[in-house]
Amino acid sequence: MQKSNYYLIAAAVLLFTACQSKKQNNDDGLSAFNADSLAGNIKVLASDEFMGRKPFTEGETKTIEFLEKQFKSLGLEPGNGDSYLQEVPMVNIATKADPIMQISSSKGKFDLKGLNDYVIWTDKTDSVIELKNSEIVFAGYGVVAPEYNWNDYAGLDVKGKVVMVMVNDPGFGSADTTLFKGKTMTYYGRWTYKFEEAGRQGAKGCLIIHNTAAASYPFKVVQNNWNTSRLRLDNRGKSEKLCDMIGWVSADAAKKILAAAGKDSSLLVAANKPDFKPVSLNMQLSAKLKVKATYNKSHNVIAKITGSKHPDECIIYTAHWDHLGIGKADEKGDSIYNGALDNASATAGLLELARGFKSMKEQPERTIVFLSVTAEEQGLWGSAWYAQNPVYPLNKTLANINMDCLNGYGKTNDLVVVGKGQSDLEDYVMEYAKDSGRYIAYESHPEAGHYYRSDHFNFAKVGVPALYVNSGVDVVGKGKEFGKQKSDEYTSQRYHRPSDEFNDTWNLVGAIEDLQLLFKVGKHLAAQEGMPQWKEGSEFKAIREKQ
Repeated sequence: MQKSNYYLIAAAVLLFTACQSKKQNNDDGLSAFNADSLAGNIKVLASDEFMGRKPFTEGETKTIEFLEKQFKSLGLEPGNGDSYLQEVPMVNIATKADPIMQISSSKGKFDLKGLNDYVIWTDKTDSVIELKNSEIVFAGYGVVAPEYNWNDYAGLDVKGKVVMVMVNDPGFGSADTTLFKGKTMTYYGRWTYKFEEAGRQGAKGCLIIHNTAAASYPFKVVQNNWNTSRLRLDNRGKSEKLCDMIGWVSADAAKKILAAAGKDSSLLVAANKPDFKPVSLNMQLSAKLKVKATYNKSHNVIAKITGSKHPDECIIYTAHWDHLGIGKADEKGDSIYNGALDNASATAGLLELARGFKSMKEQPERTIVFLSVTAEEQGLWGSAWYAQNPVYPLNKTLANINMDCLNGYGKTNDLVVVGKGQSDLEDYVMEYAKDSGRYIAYESHPEAGHYYRSDHFNFAKVGVPALYVNSGVDVVGKGKEFGKQKSDEYTSQRYHRPSDEFNDTWNLVGAIEDLQLLFKVGKHLAAQEGMPQWKEGSEFKAIREKQ
């Protein structure tokens, strides 16, 4: 035998042995997970005493004190220096829009009615925001996506102008499945991105044309934002490029604007083609907002288990602790929005994961961070603040694993991965699901862009591979129809309602199985060589590579 071959075979044997050793220890920590413990913590967090866990209220104080106490009792270290808390400065921006928006051109004027035809607000804190005869430009989808060779703003100067854009992205609007990701929404399709990009381009305003199919919700959902208050991060002192005015116009209002400009829906169809060029509508917009800004601070809660070999590298598990607080009473007179599934369940799940890692006979090689974030319900702000002000370097953060609403109806054969084809983390989930006799399913409506709607998204935006899974629906012994019925029942009867309360009849065994699977993924990450990667075609791959 040649010496070189000998060393190759020896190396292969060592690698095989190492893999086998990890496989044999795969159960380390699993027995610590407990459905009764999970239920107990959900029950506390979702109790009336916690008043719906709204930021800036006594409910927040009780919640963060409870979480800190639980992390300490589990033996976890403070995750932010010598503190378990990270301050999240925010501003509450209350807006009141004039009831009329005026559209004018050389041919005449007409008015759009607030609430019925448009909904507008601002991310700025000036006491008055006013647009006077600002030129309207139709900018297609309002997308700048180098990896798809797409730029709706190419050669266009929109400084001081209002851009009118379409929701979703070209892949949704075209029959060409090679455009972007076909019917699957990318980040460029999200309404939040449209506003951000318009601001970067220097636009004074941005209006998104509503389309129920493309947005995945009717215009009445948008109308819920009429003259309300919105939380944002307090970024005073930081350079932010923001539009003065942002919002939506209804499909009918958009048709009226286009018709007055001598255009029709064929212009919207043309925007689906790569050679589309934005056009001025030769029309002007006038509108006004009164603004009241109030500053305050909320808190993320952070705990950790320091890695034994690579303490400077970490895996971050997240779940948001906040909910909607006390609000409008339901038909039973209940005004406390307890948020038991959304998201006391996953917050309690974070404690179970901490218990599992802490119980391991072999300490994880990399640091495991447990981050319970604030203000998810207000716009993912707690995770956004962490991503902008990371306690642990982003280039040494291997992954984020996020949870939002656990399974309360028993074991499932499947687990739903949200965001198909984004990163290697999907493959790890698939591997451990298969080991457990389960299988991976994918979200049934990828065009809705759910990958961009929970806290993991803020990690993805800064390049950290991020995993988000949902409960399965293929319930063991009862099938998919039963699971879908349970899921739909929650959405229609309890989601964001006072009726989302803890129920002693919940079967949390399936939630425990899901948590154990995510635990195995974290253990894998803590021990593996190298870092997980974004897959080809992910819009976040280039960000990571720059790090």
